[in-house]
Amino acid sequence: MTEKSKLLSRWKTSFTKGTDFDSWGQLVEAVDEYQMLSRQLHKEATSGSSQFTDDQKRTLSKIASCLELRSRALQSPHAVDGFSLESLKRVEPVLHGLLGRSQQEFPVSVPSTPLKPPPMLEKGEINDLDVEDEEDEEEEIESHLGATGGSKSSSGSATTTSVKTPIPTSSYRSGNLLPRIPHEPGTTLLTIRLDKIGLKDASSHVDPFFTVSVKDVTGVDVTQVQETPVAISKEDLYINYCIDVEVQKPIEKLPKGTAIFFEFKHYKPKKKFTSTKCFAFMELDEIKNGACVIELYKKPTDFKRKKLSLLTSKQLYLHLFLTLHTE
Repeated sequence: MTEKSKLLSRWKTSFTKGTDFDSWGQLVEAVDEYQMLSRQLHKEATSGSSQFTDDQKRTLSKIASCLELRSRALQSPHAVDGFSLESLKRVEPVLHGLLGRSQQEFPVSVPSTPLKPPPMLEKGEINDLDVEDEEDEEEEIESHLGATGGSKSSSGSATTTSVKTPIPTSSYRSGNLLPRIPHEPGTTLLTIRLDKIGLKDASSHVDPFFTVSVKDVTGVDVTQVQETPVAISKEDLYINYCIDVEVQKPIEKLPKGTAIFFEFKHYKPKKKFTSTKCFAFMELDEIKNGACVIELYKKPTDFKRKKLSLLTSKQLYLHLFLTLHTE
């Protein structure tokens, strides 16, 4: 494989990674991937010593502009005329065919003047796109303790006064939860009560909600994806929901290797879009009547369950209550 082919292969992988993040609703990660790839393509397109032809460089410049347009659209979600994910996906075959003998007609309209991606941040600068919540967790806990009259012990552990804070409803999400499906003889239906989630920075999240999906072993949806309303309250290190989610297929009809995913999401006012904080999942052999707790994992959500990293070493989990219906 030539150096040019290796470079193109890396670009194609990055492009697919970005659109996957985008389609999964992991917008912060999608913006990061789009901007990184846009910078690479723009640099190659404007290089005087590029190994690509002039026509290929013009195509790279157009693809970079599309990536930047999609990145800007994700950062301005209320814009009516934003560049859509569908439009960006129409550009992907052009990248794949870049080294072909004849250049394809570009499938979407782009500005005549190439859009320049934002510059790389210098070391020590803060990326305003995604300041990880975990970095500020200790400060947020101390802020929470101060606001609630709590304190830290000499050993550094937190002691808090329980204060229950209602979730503001200025931008309330009603969710799209579905009713229980009709029961079929000989099958078992599952109701999942989302009780609460434990997070070190629980009080800092705006409009927190869950996306609940049932995925097969390859990460493909088995049932319709559902979203909960926002939480009903925050109390110390917990965000409370008390919401029932009805799984839309009998347990017996779920494919082998299926898992139920719970993605915790929240709104970032400064960035004006919704971000995934963490996720949890439950496999079929874990489904039993009664209360249970499941571990939280760092984003991005890995629906194939191949690369998992725990969110925290603290004993903080997603708390559920499962009810199996046999009639």
